[in-house]
Amino acid sequence: MFVDRHDAGVRLAQRLAGLAGEKPVVLGLPRGGVPVAFDVAQSLGAPLDVIVVRKLGVPFQPELGFGAIGEGGVRVVNPEVVRMTGVTEQDVATVEERERQEVEARARRFRPDRERLDLTGRTVVIVDDGVATGGTARAACRVARAHGAVRVVLAVPVGTPDVLARLRQDAEEVICLETPSALWGIGVCYSDFTQITDDQVAELLRKASAQPEVMVDVGPVRLPGQLVVPENAEWVVAFVHGSGSGRHSPRNRYVASVLNQAGLATLLFDLLTVDEEYDRGNVFDIELLAGRLGRVTTWLADEPRVAGLPIGYFGASTGAAAALWAAAEPGNPVAAVVSRGGRPDMAGARLPAVRAATLLIVGGRDELVLDLNRRAQQRLRCENRLEIVPDATHLFEEPGALEIVAGLARDWFTGLLPAG
Repeated sequence: MFVDRHDAGVRLAQRLAGLAGEKPVVLGLPRGGVPVAFDVAQSLGAPLDVIVVRKLGVPFQPELGFGAIGEGGVRVVNPEVVRMTGVTEQDVATVEERERQEVEARARRFRPDRERLDLTGRTVVIVDDGVATGGTARAACRVARAHGAVRVVLAVPVGTPDVLARLRQDAEEVICLETPSALWGIGVCYSDFTQITDDQVAELLRKASAQPEVMVDVGPVRLPGQLVVPENAEWVVAFVHGSGSGRHSPRNRYVASVLNQAGLATLLFDLLTVDEEYDRGNVFDIELLAGRLGRVTTWLADEPRVAGLPIGYFGASTGAAAALWAAAEPGNPVAAVVSRGGRPDMAGARLPAVRAATLLIVGGRDELVLDLNRRAQQRLRCENRLEIVPDATHLFEEPGALEIVAGLARDWFTGLLPAG
């Protein structure tokens, strides 16, 4: 069903894109759930942490849990199971002390130099690489709520319908991509199910907690952004958002994560300040947005972490018009442009002056925008191509559509590398 945990994570992130507005906290169940959670957190622009829990098993029947414990002294006990099994207070204390030591030891290994994230009043997304019996996931949901979460969403790539139904008693929402009727093991659902080590978990948490935030000076204002530079990066791609969007766009974050995996650096940034966005005229002022993008491009060319790399633009909706407008400016060094559901027609008479190789991606069911792109393509004099994603609408919300967009963009940039 899945190539590896990264594949599962990016696919799960697409299903969870609607949660970005809730500003959630993403918690991975160690160890296998953390790589999946990492991609979900990157796509949502959310903080990532682990949720370390241990089931409290009945002494003479350990697989039967009478409760669970988590960090910070959080403890959840099911009195009904305690009563039915006749577990004594001494039994409870003995099991709890043993498991508490294990919780604390694991927490120190996973994040030796920082505290766990505060969940008070937050929406929490708990992620694992799959659920077989659901015992650990259920414990995690209960512990997260005990830590103050006001809404718990459990998200997994695979699980059986009966287990998922039971888990809905402990989470407000359960998201699962694949639901086979029988599941003999999570590993059989992955081509690559390599065991994850404690060190790998710690490294993913460290990487997620590093805030690659930058402030780009564009004259009258400074624009916040996020610059991610993989090791040995071969391109740097600036994301140009459409109307009503910004650097936290889950769709563009998803595409950026795919480019990062392919070794491309990415810059997601806001073209307007918060105050400027209140004036809707600014949102559709393509000349203003293109001017800002030009200054950001100059900043990228001088930024030591990416200086000397070929520069690309990835524009969505009106952002694509700003990208093409900027690319037509004399002296602009941009080497390639990708437009996702873009409005190249809004770049108007500037289109024939674009020199950067341009890829136009449009949904097959986005008929009006598709017609506008076909007309705009006829005015382009640079290397260009129009790709139509069958059955996709303007926002590419259909299953697998955004994944196709990301793959096309990645291949466009990397395929042009020798020329760049």
